[in-house]
Amino acid sequence: MDFKHYSVMLHETVTELKVRQDGIYVDGTLGGGGHAYEVCRRLTTGHFYGIDQDDAAIAAAGERLGCFKDRVTLLRENYCNVSAALAGLGVTGVDGILLDLGVSSYQLDTGERGFSYRYDAPLDMRMDRRQTLTAREIVNDYPERELFRIIRDYGEDAFAKNIAKHIVRARSERPIETTFELNEVIKAAIPAKMRRMGHPSKQTFQAIRIACNRELDVLCTSLEKFIDMLNPGGRLCIITFHSLEDRIVKTEFRRHENPCTCPPEFPVCVCGKKSKGQVITRKPILPRQEELSENSRSKSAKLRVFEKHAATD
Repeated sequence: MDFKHYSVMLHETVTELKVRQDGIYVDGTLGGGGHAYEVCRRLTTGHFYGIDQDDAAIAAAGERLGCFKDRVTLLRENYCNVSAALAGLGVTGVDGILLDLGVSSYQLDTGERGFSYRYDAPLDMRMDRRQTLTAREIVNDYPERELFRIIRDYGEDAFAKNIAKHIVRARSERPIETTFELNEVIKAAIPAKMRRMGHPSKQTFQAIRIACNRELDVLCTSLEKFIDMLNPGGRLCIITFHSLEDRIVKTEFRRHENPCTCPPEFPVCVCGKKSKGQVITRKPILPRQEELSENSRSKSAKLRVFEKHAATD
């Protein structure tokens, strides 16, 4: 299957990056290279670093960006390792960083990857197929209490406790091996009248995928590194797709804009913490109606932008 991925808010994101011809830019979630292509074609003496942990994404983007030749470097890495990987190449500062945190259409629509409840496939869900942990191990080996926490916190599912209980009961008879087997277990755990409000597995599959790939942990540990990597005036643009991601990005951006921890009654700051930049998007940028009509998966997307303080004399 060809690697296909709709580049969400393509125009808005590239515009907010404010790409300079001689700048250095990073896409930490390269995917099919849609955002990357628009960045690269604006470069002359600048350089682009594309990062993705999925081997299929690296291969597809390599073909798409091949016309830019030595302006592009691709690395198969988790974006949490970007600062160390680039430092190894002698790069300590960049002018813009992009993250599109959505699961690619390729990953969702390639049934054997096990991301989607719509295809019968082995439970996998690994974005990086080099890692050993799969969704199968989570479903069959994690304690009921941990399954409940994952489904409640990452899937925000009101029936998390009952779903976890049904999973443990089902696996005690035989292992749950496939996506459709898990679908049936989830379906049995949810009241019939609630099943008509969308696919009953959607939130649980999201939760297990997030846990399998440590998505929120990686995001939390990476944001400060990215802001520190930015050159003065550089921008960090992040597209999120659910409230958990968006809340993390919003909170961290605000914290780095105003890190002071002094009590509000103090007349002056004594904690010594300095602002690293400013939040450009007080409210997130949302997809336009034209985009929503083209790609329904854009519906929950939100773009937030942070800009590093310019250099001062």
